[in-house]
Amino acid sequence: MHFDQRTPIYLQVLYWFKKRIVMGEFKRGESIPSRRALANELKIHPNTAQKVYKELEDQRLITTDRNVPSKVTLDQSIIDRVRIELLENAVKQFVESIYAIQIPLEEVIINFEKEYNIRKRSELDA
Repeated sequence: MHFDQRTPIYLQVLYWFKKRIVMGEFKRGESIPSRRALANELKIHPNTAQKVYKELEDQRLITTDRNVPSKVTLDQSIIDRVRIELLENAVKQFVESIYAIQIPLEEVIINFEKEYNIRKRSELDA
């Protein structure tokens, strides 16, 4: 994982986790790496890993019981809520960047569809 310098590391790791849960890389009910293992894998401070897990617990994306590895929630509605959150944030950032350069909506839609279809085809070809 490559970290940017503008966003706090814990927020980048939190996004990384949310994205993997939404995409199904971490499945519902599946155990996730320990805080220490995550810190070692991503080369981050253990307190940062702890902060990420605390936030995931607060958002009910993971559950942690004593002496048992943390697990992804079984509640699909929570995962769906996070999926919508990620989508809304991505759309907001996209619109802000496009709006700032005053591109007409029709041109944005044409180019968006074109790029989306190119990406979709390249995935199918891979």
